[in-house]
Amino acid sequence: MLFDIMFYTLGGVLIVGGLAGAILPALPGLPMVFGGIWLIAAVDNYRHLGLWWLLLIGALGTAGVIVDFVAGTLGAKRVGASKHALWGASLGTIVGMFFGIPGILLGPFAGALLGELASGTSVLRSAHVGVGTWIGLLLGTLVKLVISLVMVGLFGAAMLFG
Repeated sequence: MLFDIMFYTLGGVLIVGGLAGAILPALPGLPMVFGGIWLIAAVDNYRHLGLWWLLLIGALGTAGVIVDFVAGTLGAKRVGASKHALWGASLGTIVGMFFGIPGILLGPFAGALLGELASGTSVLRSAHVGVGTWIGLLLGTLVKLVISLVMVGLFGAAMLFG
């Protein structure tokens, strides 16, 4: 009984931390939410949350992770960035992950800016592409937050009605 309470608590902490991670780029939000849901389902012996619920919630989480990863690149593409800028935004996203929140916020912007500069366009055009990348990241964060909330809502519905 004590271990059940500990695991339910840990699952709840993972879910709450994952919701924070949907906004804070330093935390893997969607995987944390899914991990917390799965842990609670396991402690509950999958009585309320069975395989199909977990597959649906996991598919949503996977889609959210993919959207989060490509959002900056799609933002750059939307403003007509060159292939160099798209590669720069992708590399900036990867490199930025190693520098905490400032790196995650500025990495894609700097990568797109440097990539666009490398393709020979003006500084003003390159800055425009960098801003488009940053807006893509903000929209990606919004999508990630919405998906996190939908995952928690489905979890709650399954626990109440499953």
